[in-house]
Parts: sequence; C-alpha cells; structure tokens
Amino acid sequence: MISHLKIISKELSISEKQVDTTIELLDGGATVPFISRYRKELTGLLDEVQVAAIRDRIQQLRDLDKRREAILKSLTESGKLTPELEKQIKNAETLTVLEDIYLPYRPKRKTRAAAAREKGLQPLADRILEQEKFDLNKEAEKYINEEKGVLTVDDALAGARDILAEWMVEIPEIRAAVREIFLQKGIMQSKVIKGKEQEGIKYQDYFDWSEPLKSAPSHRILAIRRGEKEVMLSMDIVIPEEEVIVLMENKFIKSNNSASIQVQLAIADGYKRLLKPSMETEIRLLTKKKADDEAIRVFADNAHALLLAAPMGQKRVLAIDPGFRTGCKVVCLDEQGKLLENTAIYPHSGAANVKEAEKTIRHLVDKYKIEAVAIGNGTAGRETESFIRGLNLEEILIVMVNESGASIYSASQVARDEFPGQDITVRGAVSIGRRLMDPLAELVKIDPKSIGVGQYQHDVDQVKLQSSLDDTVISCVNAIGVELNTASKEILSYISGLGPQLAQNVVDYRNKNGAFKRRSELKKIPRLGEKAFEQAAGFLRIRNAENPLDSSAVHPERYALVEQMAKDLGCKVNDLMKNEVFRKQINLNKYISAEVGLPTLKDILEELARPGRDPREAFETFSFTEGVNAITDLKVGMKLPGIITNITAFGAFVDIGVHQDGLVHLSQMANRFIKDPNEVVKVSQQVMVTVTEIDISRKRIALSMKSDEPAEKTVSQKKPVRDSHKTPVQKYQNSNKKAEPKQDMESMLAALKNKFK
Repeated sequence: MISHLKIISKELSISEKQVDTTIELLDGGATVPFISRYRKELTGLLDEVQVAAIRDRIQQLRDLDKRREAILKSLTESGKLTPELEKQIKNAETLTVLEDIYLPYRPKRKTRAAAAREKGLQPLADRILEQEKFDLNKEAEKYINEEKGVLTVDDALAGARDILAEWMVEIPEIRAAVREIFLQKGIMQSKVIKGKEQEGIKYQDYFDWSEPLKSAPSHRILAIRRGEKEVMLSMDIVIPEEEVIVLMENKFIKSNNSASIQVQLAIADGYKRLLKPSMETEIRLLTKKKADDEAIRVFADNAHALLLAAPMGQKRVLAIDPGFRTGCKVVCLDEQGKLLENTAIYPHSGAANVKEAEKTIRHLVDKYKIEAVAIGNGTAGRETESFIRGLNLEEILIVMVNESGASIYSASQVARDEFPGQDITVRGAVSIGRRLMDPLAELVKIDPKSIGVGQYQHDVDQVKLQSSLDDTVISCVNAIGVELNTASKEILSYISGLGPQLAQNVVDYRNKNGAFKRRSELKKIPRLGEKAFEQAAGFLRIRNAENPLDSSAVHPERYALVEQMAKDLGCKVNDLMKNEVFRKQINLNKYISAEVGLPTLKDILEELARPGRDPREAFETFSFTEGVNAITDLKVGMKLPGIITNITAFGAFVDIGVHQDGLVHLSQMANRFIKDPNEVVKVSQQVMVTVTEIDISRKRIALSMKSDEPAEKTVSQKKPVRDSHKTPVQKYQNSNKKAEPKQDMESMLAALKNKFK
C-alpha cells in the first residue's frame, strides 16, 4: 500500500518531508493560518492553500483507511477474506475502487440471484458460463424442483441467468470500464415535463437541452438538477449502450452455442436491470459532487474578495437604510461604529417631508461632524442618493453600500444582543454604515451564505459549503489581524486558536478588567491555555500597547529575538520600528538558528517597518452615472461605471445603479479568450461596462467589458487586479494605450533567474 505521504507529495508536487511536518503540526492542534504564517521554515514555505490541501487530503485518506478496516473486519467475520482479496483491498487507492472490490461480498437484500442460489441453480449457472457443447435443455431439466419453485426448464434457465447477470456486473474491471464510458461519452439531456411549460418558464433554456456530460459546466448541472427537483424538468444520461454490450460480450462470450446465447441474454439483462441503474446513480452523484465543488470554489473566491474589500476606516458616518413608503431609517455612528442617534426621514413623499428631511440631515451632519454618508443600495437607494447629493454637503463622502444580508443580520440574535433596545430597521442601518467603515468586521456577523455572492448555494453540499466558507472567513480575518480591545465576539471567534467560547471569554474579561495592555494578559483568560495563546497571539493587535511589538504581527515567541537585534544596535525596539536607518543595519544572517530562518526574519523586518499593516487595498470613492436610476433609463451603447457584485462560471454580475444587476458574459469580458472570469475581475472591483442588450420584461441587462481597441492593445483589462487602484474612468482611458512589446522567452527566463538568485 502506497503511503499517505507519497500520495500527497505526488499530488501536490511537494516533498514528503513538507507533507509529514505539516501533518504533524495539524495533528498537534496548529491551525492553517498559524502554520502558513509562523512555521515557514518547518513546512518549506507552504502557503495557506497548500496547508489546507494537505489537511483535507490526509483526512480523505484516513477516512478511506477507516472504510478499508471496516471492510476487512466484515470479510474476516464472514470467512470470505482470502490473501488475494486482502491484497486487493489494501492496494485500493480510492473509495470507488474499494467499494467495487467489496461489492460482490457486501450483505444485500434478497436479490433474484440469491433466490436462484437458494433454489440450487448455481451449478447450472457455472455450467452455462463454461459454454461447452452440451444439451442445455436436458441439463436444465435436472434442476426442476416443484418444492423450490422451479417448475420448468425456462424457470431453471432464468434463475441461472439471474446468477450470471449479478456476478458479471459486480466484477470491478467491468464496472470501471462502464463507468469510464459514462464519464467520457455520456450525454446529459433535459426535457420539460409535459404540462409544465408555463410554470417552469425560468427553465426554458433547458426544455430540450443536450450536451456532453464531461464538458457540462457546474452551473448548468445544478440548474437542471434544481429543475428536476422542482418537477419542471426530467434529466437523463445517455450513453452508447451497444458499446457496453460489446465490451461485456468480448469479456464473457467464449463460444457459439446454446449456452453462449444464455450468457448473452444474461449480459443484456444484467446491464439493463442492474448495471445501468447503478451507474446512472453513481455518475449523477459524481457529477453533482464535481458541480458542487466548482460552485463552492466560486462562492469562496467571491466571499474572499468581498470580505477583503477596502475599508474606509474610522470616520464619523451617517448611514441610511432607504425606503419609499416606510421612509428612510437614519443612524449616526462615531469612529468606532457606536450608535449615537437614530431617526427617520421621508424624502420621497411630498414637498413638506422633503424639506423636513433636508433639515434633519443637515442638523445631524453638523451635530456629529459627519465625514461620510453610507446609503444602502436596495429599494429607493438611488433616489435617496440623489436626494443626499442634492444637499451639496461640502467635503462629505457619499457612498452606495451593498446591503446584501443586512436584513439577515438585523433579525439575528447577534444584532439583538448588540442593540437590545432598537428595532430591526435601526440595526440594518447600523450594519450598512459599519460595512463602509470595515466590511470584514461587519460581514463576519452574517452567515456567509447570506451575503449574496454565491450561486445555487442552497443546492450544493451544505456541509462542504459551510466548511469552505469558514476557511475563507478564517483566512481573511487572520490575514488582516484584529484589534484586541475593540473586536467583536464574532470576529474574535475566527482568530486562529480561539473559537466562539474563548472569544466570549476574551470579551467578558475585557468588559470586567478594561482594555488589554499587553498580549501576555491573554493567558489570564479562563480556558485560554498555552496552545491557544501560541495559535492566537500573533493575529491579535493592541494599539498603543506598552510593548510596541504587541501592535504588530511579530509573534511573542520572537520578542526576545527582536530585543536582541535592538540591543546589538544599541537602540530600543521602538527605535527599530520608527527609524529605517536602524533597520537597514540589521544583518539577518546573524540571527539564523535551528528554529528561525530567513523567511521568518524577513517577515519580522517587514513588520518592524509597517507594524500591523492592513493588506487590503486603499479605499476608493465611487459613484454611479447620474440620471440612470432604473432599467428604463438604459439605452444600448451606454458606457457606465459599475461594481462587480457576483462572479459565476459563465460571467460576472455588475451593479450599474438601476436596481437590477447586469451580466457580463464570459465572452464579453475582454478582447481575448477568457476561461475563468477571475482572470479579469473580482467581487467589489470597479469596472466600466457597455450596455449591449436590454430585456425589460425579463429584467435582464447584457453588458460588455470589451474595449473598442484590438485585443493586443487592451492592457488594463488583461491585468485588472494590478490596476485595481485606478478608477473605472482611468481604466477605460488606459485601455486605449499600446501594450509594451512582448519579451522573448530567453529574456524572460533570464529575468526570472536573476530575480530568484
């Protein structure tokens, strides 16, 4: 049996030592963020993605081992385990192969083959399978037994065929070959269920659909399966069945006589009655799993981009949850997001109300020295934005905020605990304002499935989805780090080594004893032991702490090392952090040891230069095109700024300020071939789009991101992430610039060699 280390090493193209060390760290309770950030020397610089892949794969292999042991135990107890069978089971590298091997021996409900064996027909089946020349009817007469229910020759032959059919379709090699035919040559077909044409109109694209199963994209498989679940569509997987029959006949037909005809009949029956339904079920599960994995990956990527959206930072904010009939709920927040005051205005219902609303807003802006206005992008959002902009509030930033999930938060227990005396509308407005200040800190309070960046999230494996999204949130929170003295229980719970209970203990301790003055105080928290402290400390910051390193990502286990650096230079740690002259004098090679290598030392040096740095991009202002507030305002050919709200396998959805996101199809994302939308865009990115089609009745807007220039001149769209600091207008203007001449391959290789010397 190939060792787990060899398997993972080969699959991930890393050394067995890296795999072994990482597994040892994981088994010891270390988290993925901690390992990738603070154990670089041990893992050989594995990043979070690689560490998580090792974690997930070793779990799969261990689950496979558990199943293997259970099968061996079952076979041993039943007396069916032979040395050859044991060897096959131990060498099985996948669960599918393992289950194929075990299938003939697995306890079953009473089958037709089992009934035939009870009637004593196994010897007849064996004789037929040999396909020697003999009198078939005369041989079958020997097995007629009225007491056992074998009344005729036909009864005997039918029972023998049942035995042969079951035996043939349970041979692992046959199942593997037929499975491959399904996977490689299967055609997925969907049709509308008769009489459901009008009721299932949203599935009209799939009323008569057909495509190769192996190339069917995730979103299409999930859409058709949803239509099937809602009894609007039927779905079938069609294969060249004659190819399967020929394959089986070549395997089992050895002669040309009456016995061979019986084998042929058994093959046809075994495929149609047993193998085909079994394979269809298995392939449907496999394709569903593949579609789930892709949908979950897209969801996680989108959530990652949204969680790491640029924060505006600590400013005094007036936030508005807009509405027409019920008015707009207005809240004022201080720099830390604390609720100062709330009220309601009615700027969309009569001149008197408009005048009163204007008076209220101006009063609140002056009273609380408001620096920014956050407006939810839901119903009445654009109209409320127009009203606020019309007030000409000088030097005040006005921003539309994506409010997806705000209603979920406002009705949650978290919101009730935070604002026990306020109603849902106030909580929703507070959430909108805080999202502008720090998207991550606010969004972690909401179930990631509710933040509006996924597709078919209710159709995929919910356990896998939750696990993936948890990983995403954990990665984002720990990449940024949190301020220990102001962080909420919700964001603290995602810190490496903590979890909900320890996060609550941290908040309780802080409420009772006041602000933390040093990281080491964490050890006083009930149930927060040395291991949890080791995992969490580096990701927690204390602004203006007694020890300046407590405000950085330098781990406490390396404080002594930094203090030695300062001592060697005849200065203090604070001097190292403030003065680049001192940092340039540090010879990192001098501090290399068995535990600390250059990767960690370089990280420390970077932290000394920019303690507690936020990896998120700088906040950019953004505004939609004035006068374009509804889908009826659009015209084909319009060029509009927008924000990416969701990314799917087939394109990206863009908010252009008309209460209905438009779709930029994959084919319209650039002047070159794009396989994955993530090559070009990310959630929350600002883009410039052109309206290409408007369908008001179906509320569909088709957009394009293609420039008017040839593909080779389109620079900004090829590298959107690097251009993400630019405004949409700048990107649009830059798309007309000529690209630099391409380097030849030798020059590129030479440059790379020099870079990594």
